[in-house]
Amino acid sequence: QEQLVESGGGLVQFGGSLRLSCTASGLIFSIYTMGWYRQGPGKQRELVATISRGGTTDYADSVKCRFTISRDNAKNTVYLQMNSLKPEDTAVYYCNAKLMSQSRWGQGTQVTVSS
Repeated sequence: QEQLVESGGGLVQFGGSLRLSCTASGLIFSIYTMGWYRQGPGKQRELVATISRGGTTDYADSVKCRFTISRDNAKNTVYLQMNSLKPEDTAVYYCNAKLMSQSRWGQGTQVTVSS
């Protein structure tokens, strides 16, 4: 059974840091493009960052230079290092695995940034 499990969310103060992890099982992790998305209160889900099977990364303008996505294929895990957090980063963060038309989602992890 394909599964994505996020961890690492929590409450952090303005300017703080968090590292999110997403561990995959039941799929060939290394061939998937992995991504992080988020959905803030009253907002639509939006792309945060992606990393291709070859390691190419892409970021939303709002998180460039603050967030870093990385992957460890040996551990079937993708990470999101978040620095200089702002209250507007408060959201549920979701892990995504994409391969052509296939898309898998994790259950999400809450990140709350206090001002």
